[in-house]
Parts: sequence; structure tokens; C-alpha cells
Amino acid sequence: MKKVAAIHSFGNIKLLADSRRMEILRLLMAAPATLTQLARTLKRSPAWIRHHILALEAGDLVEAGEIRKTGKVTEKFYRAKADALLLQEIILPKTKKHTVIFSGSHDLALEGIAEHLEKHVTLLSLPVGSLDGLVNLRQGLCQISGSHLLDETGEYNTPFVRHFFPDRDVEIVTLAYRTQGLMLSSGNPKGVRQIADIAHPNVRFVNRNAGSGTRLWLDTELRKLKIPGDRINGYDKIVKTHSEAASLIESGKADAALGLQAAAHQHNLDFVPLFEERYDLVLPRENEKTLLPLLDYLQTGTFRTELNALTGYNSLHSGEEIPL
Repeated sequence: MKKVAAIHSFGNIKLLADSRRMEILRLLMAAPATLTQLARTLKRSPAWIRHHILALEAGDLVEAGEIRKTGKVTEKFYRAKADALLLQEIILPKTKKHTVIFSGSHDLALEGIAEHLEKHVTLLSLPVGSLDGLVNLRQGLCQISGSHLLDETGEYNTPFVRHFFPDRDVEIVTLAYRTQGLMLSSGNPKGVRQIADIAHPNVRFVNRNAGSGTRLWLDTELRKLKIPGDRINGYDKIVKTHSEAASLIESGKADAALGLQAAAHQHNLDFVPLFEERYDLVLPRENEKTLLPLLDYLQTGTFRTELNALTGYNSLHSGEEIPL
């Protein structure tokens, strides 16, 4: 089976920003070709093709392959070094401070942490959900992730981290325990009291993105109740954060969502608590030095005071490392 290679070099991404080189590379991904064959296909001179081939060779994107001799004519075939390419590069601000990318499950406490650490480190957020956050961490697209994935054994996060990082030294640190439940319009006019009630046709629901811990918990409950997603009005209406879901309810565009008690409180919504979960930060130990200001802050009384001010947050185990 042919494979896709990832490009992490900004220089190579810049190289392929030239549409002419991109076209040559795509042709060589399909099949090896000589300068003459490429020139004929692209209606250019062999010298013009050679100029761009040299640039692609310098970027280690193509290589000389088979050499064929027919009489006095020698033909050199070039080929792409990958069957397809995935371009991956994050452009970061240029400052004297460290810039750290967080990718994972959205959390309200992290917003306060980012503000507090602004003098020491720039913390940028890329909320994609717990599962995709671990994928991004594995692929090097972030330095730290946040997760609240409940395994079928009843264990949070560690089975998933073991699966994604069997060969790397990874640290798991508890940020907080959080209460999740049904966020509802003020006064709860639709009378929603439990998960089964969101399947009522007059209840407008707003869902979280696939792969988020909140969505996975909901889908598990719906399977237990034997409620298919297509019975829920708004199951396919997706947002990426608790705050977005709460905002839609507050503005009257939805009636209910599964989310954080803190988000419901901030948007003056009714709330039905359903479960408490452990939310962990996940980071490779190689990033520990860069993230030390954040990890140290989790141990302070200031952080615990700010965390406990968020409705539904519990700081009792904040800063504790979870053994893998």
C-alpha cells in the first residue's frame, strides 16, 4: 500500500507554494518521468523543467531513479520520494517569550491560566476535542493537550494516553474535577430533566464535535437508552466549546446542550448536574521545561482560589500527577 508523508519544513512548504513545482511533483507522484517527458506534458523546455527539478531535489522531495540507455541516448527518470504529501506547519508569533500551543478539550480554567501566564509564556488554544487533541500532540502540532476521556473500564484518560504514546515518556497532570450536565434555557421552559428528554421533538439541542469527551459521553448514554441521534432535533448542530453551546442557548437559538456547569452559570442558564469528571493535562516530558511556568502555577494557592471560583470546579486534586 502506498503511503502519505508529512512535511513539517516551512522551507519545503514555501517551495511548493510555486504552482509550477507543485505540478511537476504531482506528475512524478503519479509515475516516474524524464525531463523530456515532463517538458512535453507541461509544454515547457527541458531546461525549464530541470531548473525546478533541482529545487525539488534540494528539498528532498524528488530523486533520480532509473537510468535507461537506448543506443547512444541515456534517459534519466525522476520520481517523487512520497506517494502523497500532508503539509503541516504552524506559524507562530516571533517574540522573546516561549509560545505554547494547547490543543484538546475546551476548558474555562485554562483561559484564566493563559491570562495569568501572559508575562512568561504565550498560551495559544486550538480546541478540537479530547481525541483529536491527543492526535495533534502525537503529531507534534501542539506542546500540551487537555483530555477528559472516560474509558469503558471507568478510568479517565490513561488508557487513551497509553494507546497514543506507547513509545514516549508522557506526563499526565490533573487540572481539575468538573461537573457536567444539561445546560438549559433560563427557567427551563421545555421541562428538560434528564438525557432522554432531549429527544423530545420540541427541544432544540446543540451538540459538541465528534471526538470530544462530552460528545463521547453523550453518545454512550444515548446507546444505553437506545435513542438514535436522528431522533434528536439538533444532534448534527455542532460547536467546539462549552461556551459556544451556552451562548446559543442564551441567545434563544437552542434549548439544551450537554456542557460544563461553569459555562451554564456564566451565561445565566439553568443546569441539571449529571456527572463529575477528571480533566487532565497531557504533555511529553521533553516539553516539561518549556511548560514549567504552567505546571508551577497549578501548585499555587492563587490558582486554587481562581479555580474554586468557577462554579462546578473542584481543585482538591489539581496539580497531581497521574501514574501511567
